Amino acid sequence: GSIASQTMRKSSCVSLSTQQPNIRNLVSYEKQQVPVDAIRFTTTKGIKICASPDQKWVQAAIKKIDQKRTTK
Repeated sequence: GSIASQTMRKSSCVSLSTQQPNIRNLVSYEKQQVPVDAIRFTTTKGIKICASPDQKWVQAAIKKIDQKRTTK
């Protein structure tokens, strides 16, 4: 496949959420650089939330998810 088809396969962040979700409801995250630099969180309900990586709550959420992953 071409590069274009590979990048379009996953739903990517085009706009960033300005509202802070409850960090306890976030189960995983992925880093994204294209088309915008973002962190894509997935909630316990399977909802995808895109956020700017330089927001304080985003950093806290990443730490929390990483801690959960290492304690399992």
